[in-house]
Amino acid sequence: MNPTTFALNGQAVDLDGEDPTQSLLRWLRGRRLTGTKEGCGDGDCGACTVVLVEADAAGASRFVPVNSCLLPVGALPGREVLTVEALAQGETLHPVQQALVEHAGSQCGYCTPGFVMSLFAGYYDGELSDHAIEGNLCRCTGYRPIRDAAGALRRHPRAADRFTAQLAMPRTAPAAAALGSFHSPATLTDALALKSAHPEAAFLAGGTDLGVNLSRGQAVAPAFIALDRIAELHLIEPGDDAVRIGAGVPLTRIERELAGLFPALDDLLPWFAARQVRNRATLGGNLGSASPIGDLAPVLLALDASVELAGPDGRRTVALADFFLDYRKTVRAPHEILVAAILPRRGDLVQAGYKIAKRQTDDISIVAAAFAVARDARGRVEHARLAFGGVAATPVRALEVESSLLGKPLDAAAVETARAALARAFSPLSDHRAGADYRRALCGNLFARFAREKLGVEDAA
Repeated sequence: MNPTTFALNGQAVDLDGEDPTQSLLRWLRGRRLTGTKEGCGDGDCGACTVVLVEADAAGASRFVPVNSCLLPVGALPGREVLTVEALAQGETLHPVQQALVEHAGSQCGYCTPGFVMSLFAGYYDGELSDHAIEGNLCRCTGYRPIRDAAGALRRHPRAADRFTAQLAMPRTAPAAAALGSFHSPATLTDALALKSAHPEAAFLAGGTDLGVNLSRGQAVAPAFIALDRIAELHLIEPGDDAVRIGAGVPLTRIERELAGLFPALDDLLPWFAARQVRNRATLGGNLGSASPIGDLAPVLLALDASVELAGPDGRRTVALADFFLDYRKTVRAPHEILVAAILPRRGDLVQAGYKIAKRQTDDISIVAAAFAVARDARGRVEHARLAFGGVAATPVRALEVESSLLGKPLDAAAVETARAALARAFSPLSDHRAGADYRRALCGNLFARFAREKLGVEDAA
């Protein structure tokens, strides 16, 4: 392949001269590949779902559903993409398409190609539960016939076909590439050198945040340095005392590969966003954006995580509690890259994560919370972390309430006192998602729920 070429439905396509900031969705529709639909343009509805053919950590091939509205064309060189047009052969439908036909899984048909591509990926990786389609909205058919189609696919063994043959082929991660002002280095050293040469360039991780701006044609930056091809950023390194997670690791991998190690992460990740978003969204992007409603930050604050930063002058490690300075501001210098997060492992912690939002699997939090508590042999609290998102300009811990719990038994009276204190601890905003009073009440009530469900404080309200 040429350095600016990618594979689309089995055919090489040269992107030389194309606008690298245009979304794959708009690019496809401009070439009359209109099976991929534009719904929200924000990654919320799944109508634009396509599949990336990617190598996993072991070099095996996987079909990975993503939102094409959030994927800039500049990220495509060296990659392989399948759209809904690739599935049928003449008049013979793919089994996923046939199942939707047989179970009346389409009414207006607008959302159907997105469901097809999500189910297509699930068909080959063995996941045909609701999780396979959680990122796809249907506005008229209703989900029962779509679930019926998925159930029929589960009951019938998958036959070998051209797609199983495609998955059997060994695959490597894409090499470094560049398309116009969109740079995709393969090493951290090269990324830092590019930033030095192009100080105006913006770092881009999975693109699920900045991708919304690009999808809407907004001028984010004159140039980009994409970090998604840097192997070092994709490492997950479990140790006896801590787990080091590369900043470029997609949330789906964290969910899958670290399941059971950090229960608070297990609680939150399924509700973080839809599967298509989690397949591209990264740990580093979520922390680096410094959003006060970034869902990972409360969990990592509760777990006393730290982050590693790399710049031209070397590396440094910063406690996450010291990382956030103000709204969308952190201690990371403009020339630094967030390399990894380090999560201590403690067997004595009782922990949990909670997210309250209007839509379960792909909505911005009203409040996100994470709690981690350890008690001594007499039941007295010797360690407490109560962290929240959505209640201040940054993700924040309730330091005074944490201190008030130390050295005391966590009984119903202590929980009620903490609940009331948490309801006074922050000054959140009122917006179209929720009022300030509701957010304050949630802070206390979520801790009471944690105490009841995880610590056995039966009388906690």
